[in-house]
Amino acid sequence: MRIFFYPPFKPLGHPNPSGDLVTATGLYDYLKGRGHQIAEANTLRARWIYWKPWNWPKILREQNRSFRDVRRLKPDLWLTYHAYYKAPDLLGPAVCHRSKVPYAIFQGMYSSKRKRKLKTLPGYILNKKALCAAQKVFTNRKEDLVNLRRIIPHRRISYVAPGIKPEDFVFDEKSRTELRRLWGIGNGPTVLSAAMFRPDVKTQGLLWVIRACGELFRQGLRFTLVIAGDGKEKGNLQRFASKQLPGRVRFVGKIPRNEMSRFYSAGDIFAFPGFRETLGMVFLEAQACGLPVVACANGGIPEVVQDGKTGILVPMNTLSPFVGAMDRLLKDNDLRRNMGKSARLYVRDRHDLEKNYRNMEKEMEILVRRKHIGGPKK
Repeated sequence: MRIFFYPPFKPLGHPNPSGDLVTATGLYDYLKGRGHQIAEANTLRARWIYWKPWNWPKILREQNRSFRDVRRLKPDLWLTYHAYYKAPDLLGPAVCHRSKVPYAIFQGMYSSKRKRKLKTLPGYILNKKALCAAQKVFTNRKEDLVNLRRIIPHRRISYVAPGIKPEDFVFDEKSRTELRRLWGIGNGPTVLSAAMFRPDVKTQGLLWVIRACGELFRQGLRFTLVIAGDGKEKGNLQRFASKQLPGRVRFVGKIPRNEMSRFYSAGDIFAFPGFRETLGMVFLEAQACGLPVVACANGGIPEVVQDGKTGILVPMNTLSPFVGAMDRLLKDNDLRRNMGKSARLYVRDRHDLEKNYRNMEKEMEILVRRKHIGGPKK
């Protein structure tokens, strides 16, 4: 297939890493690796663009630019990645309607509560329009599957379990030894966490982990907390950590994703609450390397962590269950090892990107065949 790929929230290659960017890149690379001719349709970033009137003329210019590219390159399919109220697809529906190219969305999201506030109402309207225009909407969250069925016929929606390439995240004993020596932590229990230090739920989550570790430290448990990431809130996090866990926290900076398996290999537990986390690819990565997870049961996390089997999920907004889950795993070596082993097998069985995207690929090929033979698109 010849595919035009468009991520309205964040263009491919954006310098700020995130789970969304990881998923977008993984999807793009998968389709390219399968032999499809795929190109990024446009780099227009639509995040809150409807509240930026100075950018509205640019929307029309980019629509026309994409339409010209479609006429010239004749793609079989337009695939938009991650359309929702903050970043609705303002290009794909118009371009595909004019050019008669099949239009599909991966990770389409719909929430009717967004129409209740003026700030999100325009995004709600524009996103709903795009979702309803798509011949196929793929979602990797079961919650979104339920919501999408309220506005789109069931036959036009498919669930695709989130995935990574497990072979990219494998436990490495050599890396474990090297990093522990570099960090100066010896063989003692080690808790890992990772997020960008942004002034939002990411930093709030890291503060939560540091606070939980501080509670355990005051109870007499001795271990090291190692945090990967960087950003504006680094100073605040370091100051808080020095008060909660003096001498027991290592900030190791931003780590490239292709080196994260080394980082995970050096730990014993991965802890991060994941407040309002859409999915949390770090949880899959950590589990693939054999780390049990401690997180909050919210958003898409229950879809990537098996509570009681590959990790422990606790209720939101109460610190004591989070502390208790970490305490249990740090003290029970057998439980930690068994959960880590289950986590590796779980990711390989249920969240292998290559396996999970195969059915989606087949459904996209059906859309293309229908277009060529003049069959129904809806």
